[in-house]
Amino acid sequence: MKKFSIVVAGGGSTFTPGIVLMLLDNLDRFPIRQIKFYDNNPERQKQIADACEIIIKEKAPDITFVSTTDPETAFTDVDFVMAHIRVGLYAMREKDEKIPLKYGVVGQETCGPGGIAYGMRSIGGVLEILDYMEQYSPDAWMLNYSNPAAIVAEATRKLRPNSKIINICDMPVGIEELMAKAIGLSSRKEMVVRYYGLNHFGWWTDIRDTKGNDLMPKIKEHVAQYGYALKTDLEGAQHVDESWAHTFAKAREVYAVDPDTLPNTYLKYYFYPQDEVAHSNPEYTRANEVMAGREKHVFGECNRIAQLGASTGSTLEIDEHASYIVDLARAIAYNTHERMLLIVPNNGAIVNFDPTAMVEVPCIVGSKGPEPLTQGEIPRFQKGLMEQQVAVEKLVVEAWAEGSYQKLWQALTLSRIVPNARVAKELLDDLIEANKEFWPELR
Repeated sequence: MKKFSIVVAGGGSTFTPGIVLMLLDNLDRFPIRQIKFYDNNPERQKQIADACEIIIKEKAPDITFVSTTDPETAFTDVDFVMAHIRVGLYAMREKDEKIPLKYGVVGQETCGPGGIAYGMRSIGGVLEILDYMEQYSPDAWMLNYSNPAAIVAEATRKLRPNSKIINICDMPVGIEELMAKAIGLSSRKEMVVRYYGLNHFGWWTDIRDTKGNDLMPKIKEHVAQYGYALKTDLEGAQHVDESWAHTFAKAREVYAVDPDTLPNTYLKYYFYPQDEVAHSNPEYTRANEVMAGREKHVFGECNRIAQLGASTGSTLEIDEHASYIVDLARAIAYNTHERMLLIVPNNGAIVNFDPTAMVEVPCIVGSKGPEPLTQGEIPRFQKGLMEQQVAVEKLVVEAWAEGSYQKLWQALTLSRIVPNARVAKELLDDLIEANKEFWPELR
């Protein structure tokens, strides 16, 4: 049986240990001969890699492990590139969140001005990794879950139209797990869903069990009462970051706007932006929460493992959540025809929508990649929202490709989260100043 060679692009990410543990946990489904880490930040990657090397030796000593900052070493002889990069790290995410809040605008890493700023940083990084893969392993596939996925996906569609890249997001996976738990199923895999939208901007229209029974009424009943929060979360029995607890509960109000569908949680930023600003602390945002929490924990734990030379007593957790990456790799490797939500060119999947838009819809995945399932026509409400948002994403990519100040100002002006063109311009000038070393020069 063929064993696969994988490079994790973004080897210094705090998500990398959880993904390595998940891959090791799935070797019976997806055998691996080689895991490589690639990052352009050697100090950060070394801390994660030293610990992961020990973990791999303990759990699967036959797997070759390589950690490198050299593109040729990293991308030669690989079957899959699993990419989760963050250009500018959390220091820049903090600016993405805090600069908009100065103007009373939502500060969030993938939505509105923060997402646009992050997108302008990410496009070049993702294209660079894609180009390395095509140069050194032209038959490989890139599975990209780098954010902001909507802007990155549009950039790869427009600027690398023939590349073997699949853009995927774990947010629907996470929400589906909550739905399944809320109605007493053991896994989201017991549900078959229909869904349409853009990344972080979509709706479930039909959810059934594997026998075809309609699960929507039961899930809607729960969401109308609790949002996506589980009763145990609300009673404080389960540990959920305060900001996520708020997000899951807020889904109740998002759902109320269109009770025919079930919403992606990120729609709260577009429907209730003023509530989000009121709920934010401009001195301590989600980036600060992550730096004080996950960053500190993962690096501390990796350094401890490296010093000890063993993973005994490790508190690093398997990212079960990320097993969708193995599902996707297996679907391509073994032609399994798995049904998955992916970000793909519309090309008629949503009949009454721009064929060039990058939409998130269920696809059947085989060795040739994803085949989108037609979702039919969508209602005017969702269509109007999506057309506005897709225009924002396309303008951002055009601004990046053309170095156009005007188009980026237009993108910010068009974002539902930004109140007017004057604020959009002031925000843009602040963001340009903050992103000088990451963005192309705008004229």
